[in-house]
Amino acid sequence: MGFNLYKKTVGIIGAGKIGTALVKILNGFGCKILVFDPQQNDECIKLGVNYTSLDKLLENSDIVSLHCPLNDNTFHIIDSQALKKMKQGAMLINTGRGKLVDTKAVIVALKSKKLGYLGIDVYEEEESLFFENHSYEIINDDVFCRLQTFPNVLITGHQGFFTEEAIHNITSTTLENISNFEKNSGPIYWVTTSTHKSKICE
Repeated sequence: MGFNLYKKTVGIIGAGKIGTALVKILNGFGCKILVFDPQQNDECIKLGVNYTSLDKLLENSDIVSLHCPLNDNTFHIIDSQALKKMKQGAMLINTGRGKLVDTKAVIVALKSKKLGYLGIDVYEEEESLFFENHSYEIINDDVFCRLQTFPNVLITGHQGFFTEEAIHNITSTTLENISNFEKNSGPIYWVTTSTHKSKICE
């Protein structure tokens, strides 16, 4: 059984364009929003979010949603220690990068009911699973197979992006990046690494 979003506390890890878009959606549902991101986003601040530490976000959020890039600081940002800090029965959503989450630790948390719900559009070892049709094959990834046995786990397998508009935008951006590369100019969207490391990400 599900629950209403109204008055729930949602923790967003990573407040770039996607994280900010989620803030706008959740505001409409009357959620309290906590954000963890080493670089504060002025637009998020205007939307009334509360920036906080990762620990406080995990401890106080009914839902934790990941929207940060994958780098040395964010690899397995949700591991066994992070899961222990989360609320009993909380929901974890990962639509960012698979390796942000330690999947084996998540399975332990699901089995103990520490984690109440899991929604993932990405997976640590997704390269061999998500981009080809395996309908008539045996899946040898036992960790992934175990995830599929939980009734409170939803796996969308990169289908979150699969719309006509999204495919068009991906194609256009890719072609524009190629064109910029040929002209010795930069990509449309830069991914930069913050020089200010967060202690809780180290």
